Amino acid sequence: MVKANPVTKEEVLQTVAECDVKFIRTQFTDTLGMIKSWAIPAEDLEGAFENGVMFDGSSIEGFTRIEESDMILMPDPTTFRILPWRPKEGAVARIIGDIFRPNGKPFEGDPRYVLKQAVAEAAEMGYTMNTGPELEFFLFELDEKGHPTTNLTDRGGYFDFAPLDKAQDVRRAIDFALEDMGFKLEASHHEVAPSQHEINFRFGDVLTTCDNIITFKYVVKSIAAHMGYYATFMPKPLYGVNGSGMHSNQSLLMDGGNAFYDPDTPDQLSTTAKQYIAGILAHIREFAAITNSTVNSYKRLVPGFEAPIYCTWSASNRSSLIRIPASRGLGTRVELRCPDPACNPYLAFAAMLSAGLDGIKKEMEPPASTDVNIFKLTEEDRAARGIESLPGDLKEAIDLMAGSEFVKGVVGKHVFENYLTAKNAQWDDYKAQVHQWELDTYLSIL
Repeated sequence: MVKANPVTKEEVLQTVAECDVKFIRTQFTDTLGMIKSWAIPAEDLEGAFENGVMFDGSSIEGFTRIEESDMILMPDPTTFRILPWRPKEGAVARIIGDIFRPNGKPFEGDPRYVLKQAVAEAAEMGYTMNTGPELEFFLFELDEKGHPTTNLTDRGGYFDFAPLDKAQDVRRAIDFALEDMGFKLEASHHEVAPSQHEINFRFGDVLTTCDNIITFKYVVKSIAAHMGYYATFMPKPLYGVNGSGMHSNQSLLMDGGNAFYDPDTPDQLSTTAKQYIAGILAHIREFAAITNSTVNSYKRLVPGFEAPIYCTWSASNRSSLIRIPASRGLGTRVELRCPDPACNPYLAFAAMLSAGLDGIKKEMEPPASTDVNIFKLTEEDRAARGIESLPGDLKEAIDLMAGSEFVKGVVGKHVFENYLTAKNAQWDDYKAQVHQWELDTYLSIL
């Protein structure tokens, strides 16, 4: 009998045979989080499990130089999934892999490897990280040539239903596809902005969750295109409405219990939770270039659109960068609200986890909980309270990251240098452009 979600190579090979799978799309991400994929015939999969699949790493953003280009992808059988929107006969599956050098050593530039290093550090301290991201995206119309536009598919709002949410059939198809691929969905609904949607999946260990984020984005884009729409995870595609975030709920487990929960404290948060919060607040400005990785990310992080920009925490205040949802016991968690879905999730969660662990190791204490609406405070009030802001643009974020020994230690020298090179190139290209706002503002008066 075919197992729904095979986890061993033997189970995968049995599933391939019994489900008439003809091609396997091998996948990984480059440094910036872009999915890279190519197909191998199903009959080559057994050999790929044994010996890997060779590819040219010099063609991948942030990987290797031309003189050291050979890389090997080793498929991870736990990530095997059949693509439900493809035909059942001659089916197609996908599998995510780890990247190795020809000498058999893990490639230090592989984002999945970076996260595994952070997970190993947590394990040494006795912790397992669970996380549940909330990914938002926009569904837009395609033009007559099949190119993406920003033409709205609806004018619905938060939790709206048909007829305002005209793209609900697309979202329902996405939900079904995700469930067929083993996702346990928590919620699926229209978001605040027109044409904006959110689908949340269940808490899980951080590595599996990051694999699921990559799969989620792949599924959303594929189903939308199949149904004649364009899905984008761009943080702020429309002016004047809310952007798309990836609120990142996270907790640490120890000995089967939630290390963030302490029933004997007034707020039922443990010392570990407070230290974890302090670590994130201490380092968030340094790794914002990873959690908010594009020029466009900082168009979302502005006052007035529910996006947190001030480095504070609170159990009840949604204007804070870190919110503590009301659930307690096993559900006690920290919600970091600044990340957006354009990030590389492996690097982003490695940074979050490592920052929290640093807070625990150094026994950091967070500032007092901020329980007022920070957006209504004056600049003087915020200064008096010692409230810092996230970087105002990608350039500031890049510069903060460049000076951070902490971030360099988390991602490693290879990723650190290549990531900054790529982001500086993006910023240089952006600042050299003449944008429509400049033309609208200056052309007719100067």
